[in-house]
Amino acid sequence: VLEEDVTLVACIVDLYNVEIYNVNTGFKADYLNELERMLEKVLPHAMLKAKYNLELMIRTLKNDWAIIYYMLS
Repeated sequence: VLEEDVTLVACIVDLYNVEIYNVNTGFKADYLNELERMLEKVLPHAMLKAKYNLELMIRTLKNDWAIIYYMLS
């Protein structure tokens, strides 16, 4: 597992727990920019951008975990 993936999941959980960016149906529209700022603090040299990198990483993780979820259920 990449350090970026672990940090991304930790930051998403933090965003969810803060309750500023989450709503009943998921996250608010501007959460990717805040996620980018959070990741920049933890991984300053990763240079992950919200629109391209983070959306792709989140989509990939979501697909991977969906497969595991269906295998276990």
